[in-house]
Amino acid sequence: MGGGVSGRILMIEDDEALSAMVGEYLGSVGYAVTPCSDAASGMATLERGGFDALVLDVMLPDLDGFELCRRVRATNDIPILMLTARGDETDRIVGLELGADDYLPKPFNPRELLARLRAILRRRTAGETTSGALRFGRLEIDRDARAVRVEGEERTLTGYQFDLLCALAENAGRVMTRDALMDRVRGSTLEAFDRSIDVHVSRIRAAIEDDPKHPRRVLTVRGTGYVFARSQDRETPP
Repeated sequence: MGGGVSGRILMIEDDEALSAMVGEYLGSVGYAVTPCSDAASGMATLERGGFDALVLDVMLPDLDGFELCRRVRATNDIPILMLTARGDETDRIVGLELGADDYLPKPFNPRELLARLRAILRRRTAGETTSGALRFGRLEIDRDARAVRVEGEERTLTGYQFDLLCALAENAGRVMTRDALMDRVRGSTLEAFDRSIDVHVSRIRAAIEDDPKHPRRVLTVRGTGYVFARSQDRETPP
């Protein structure tokens, strides 16, 4: 991201006024936005490369945005932020299941769009990713082997707890609500009861924290959910 540009964003959105507004706002803070009004031109532009993130609308004139997300994700790991119909929970869940990194319901404040873009770009570089591994200091999360190690020593987690830890680590620095975490961890119908996730987080802490009673990696944000700290130089929030 050189030359004074914070990032290059491809926006596939058929509302040209919205694209222009977003382009002007993001441009004012250093992002270069390339707008495309349909899936065909958007995919062709994406294939030329050079983009750091994709903003993708669900409703496009020539192809369903979910299908386009699926096609993009099959060949490209670019961070994807999907724009969904206001209040449509189904859009949100489907988008995340297809590989979108985040979602934003319309109408939205451009400042929130900027915050979410910055978050997914930070998460992309938060952990060193090699062959499916996320590394945060002494902690290694090997997604290919589905193994967790602290200073090379393997720690035991259930499959659900491993998926939950991945969801937190892949969103390092971002507060995740319990609902958002359960959306990210699929195939877990028996787990989807409000407070059960807290029990699993406790067990994750027992596996990876030096002092599970005073965690410094998986932190509680009271009344909201959890946040995975990129480093361990923080205290648990009050």
